[in-house]
Amino acid sequence: MYPYAIGGVITLYGILVGLGVLMCFVVFWLLAKHDKVDKRYVDFISVVGVVSAAGGFGFAALFQSLYDYISDPSVGFRYNGLTFQGGLIGGAAIFLILTFAFRHKFKGKLTDILSSVPLGILLGHSLGRVGCFMAGCCYGKPTDSWIGVAFIDAATGEPMEQKVIPTNLIEAVFLFVAFVVLLIIYLKKPHPYNLALYMILYGIFRFVIEYFRGDARGSFVPGLSPSQFWSLLMAIAGIPLIFISKYAWKKRRAELKAESEQSA
Repeated sequence: MYPYAIGGVITLYGILVGLGVLMCFVVFWLLAKHDKVDKRYVDFISVVGVVSAAGGFGFAALFQSLYDYISDPSVGFRYNGLTFQGGLIGGAAIFLILTFAFRHKFKGKLTDILSSVPLGILLGHSLGRVGCFMAGCCYGKPTDSWIGVAFIDAATGEPMEQKVIPTNLIEAVFLFVAFVVLLIIYLKKPHPYNLALYMILYGIFRFVIEYFRGDARGSFVPGLSPSQFWSLLMAIAGIPLIFISKYAWKKRRAELKAESEQSA
């Protein structure tokens, strides 16, 4: 399945996915230091992030298996492959459950990292998609255009005759550009909107790029691929999140100002 491997054991896909996860945390830590977020909360979120990431991989496999089973029940329910959005949904659910459980201990502090977490996800996901490119998965439809790529056939080790659209690499570029743009904007003036912007931008992009995917997409909702269904919900949910984030940010700023005045 993964033709680009080191010693036939360590795959470039695995290395890049692991590096992507690491960079999620590195970006979070650097921005938390930049924003002077409470170190105890940074440590707490780091632990929650590790648990969420681990659980996210489990959900990524579970969702893909569910799609495959719905598409063809005759193959049975088996774990074969991963889907990013399934992992994102599962990981986000775990993250929210754990932060909610400790909400009294860290009241209001979730707002402090509202815009830094999605930046880490963007960079990490970008590296993961480069890993997909190296693995020859998540590819696009056949094409004879100049952008076509002939992936390595895992069975023969030779380039495939039919070139395909490198949707994995296109997505990696989009995610990296989105990361750079949103990071520059945030560093110029911190704001609470990156999570909402991430959901809207990626939701729209992923919905469109799905039309160019050539691998098996699974089945979930008639007329839409599973990823298009979740992308649509993701983009729609991002709109009210803009106003929710604004309210939470304003409230948090007032709390910090009050704390500063009391300690003065």
